[in-house]
Amino acid sequence: MLHPQEILTTLDMLRHEHLDVRTVTLGINLFDCARRDPVRACAAIRRKIRDKARHLVAVCDEVGDKYGIPVVNKRIAVSPIAAAAAPLDAEGMLQVAHTLDETAEASQVDFIGGFSALVEKGIAAGDQALMKALPRALAETGRVCASVNVASTRAGINVDAVLRMAEIIKEAAALTADADGLACAKLCVFANIPQDVPFMAGAYLGVGEPDAVINVGVSGPGVVKSAVERALAANPELDLGRISELIKRTAYKVTRVGELIGREVAERLGLRFGVVDLSLAPTPNVGDSVGEIFQSLGLVSIGVPGSTAALALLNDAVKKGGAFASSNVGGLSGAFIPVSEDLNISEAARRGDLGLEKLEALTSVCSVGLDMVALPGDTSVETLAGIIADEMAIGVINKKTTACRLIPVPGKAAGDHARFGGLLGESVILPVNHAAGPNPFIRRGGLIPAPIQSLVN
Repeated sequence: MLHPQEILTTLDMLRHEHLDVRTVTLGINLFDCARRDPVRACAAIRRKIRDKARHLVAVCDEVGDKYGIPVVNKRIAVSPIAAAAAPLDAEGMLQVAHTLDETAEASQVDFIGGFSALVEKGIAAGDQALMKALPRALAETGRVCASVNVASTRAGINVDAVLRMAEIIKEAAALTADADGLACAKLCVFANIPQDVPFMAGAYLGVGEPDAVINVGVSGPGVVKSAVERALAANPELDLGRISELIKRTAYKVTRVGELIGREVAERLGLRFGVVDLSLAPTPNVGDSVGEIFQSLGLVSIGVPGSTAALALLNDAVKKGGAFASSNVGGLSGAFIPVSEDLNISEAARRGDLGLEKLEALTSVCSVGLDMVALPGDTSVETLAGIIADEMAIGVINKKTTACRLIPVPGKAAGDHARFGGLLGESVILPVNHAAGPNPFIRRGGLIPAPIQSLVN
């Protein structure tokens, strides 16, 4: 039961502090759609998605209207296509991508994720075909999102896959040069990818998941910022331990909202409810920024000394509050720091408070990694691969999810501006350290072995 005061504070979050259900994502298993003929495979995929998703948007709108809680995005995540369409070649995979895009549009969802491959230990024929199709698939579709898992704590880092993904990122950027490399904004390279993420571009339905499931992503950076500012206005001497407790209580309330919406949507659709992903996912709007929380805590800007400690506090408190509110917390559940999607973080990068090296340090404690980072268009494949490999190492050694969504913007240099539009925002292009020149380390390929599990310190 909710206490009346809890209801009132939640209503205030909705009206004034940008609280929303950022996404309801329907996961759909497509393994039973595998066919050797691409035409038949696409027909089976189209039928199944339409059958499962035909009422998704209407139900989300009805439930949102009932509670006065907007469901901002409705999305679909499918089984990793590299496995679900494994018999197909690259041209067949491209046909599947177009089918996913057309079906997503017909279902009126914002994005469809799962054009994905899991290659942390090796690249199979289906993976190879999907990766070959990736640049065109991302450039020629509007709603298809892709993810490739190239590393895990148990398997290590597949450096051959890392290098291949760097090549794919360059190709995808070139194909959308007139849009500042926009195709790359729909592609995430992961270590330790979760199977139930509702947020794009990393969403896919894992092998162990149900045939169809509802996962919910709730975002509340504005709520956390306002809660911290109110508390400090009332008591300026509040220490960090008590601020952490405050953020935990706020995360608890936000999680309850997400689970309420998710469970009712699932019940109305006759589907299983999966998880609430309580990730502080910002938008380019003022007041809906993770970067602003750093300033509320007393830092001049994200990126200055103390930022990593502040982010660790924030991420930990969010996870603890969510875990107390629900036994169904999953996905990533923490704080995102996407440079272009957060107006405050983008401004910190423009001023020089936040560079690529500090951003990488922050990813050791955040929920994702180097997210929506615009880089010079002439960044080499080897340099891109080195950046990805470094980020994967952080995830592998620390037993956490990390990812890269890197955008080498064709024809632009460090200090120029890239504009991606909508929720993807805009950002200054960050400089990259090219001092080392060519990178034969990455070209050696192979597997960087998994860390030893028995000696953790």
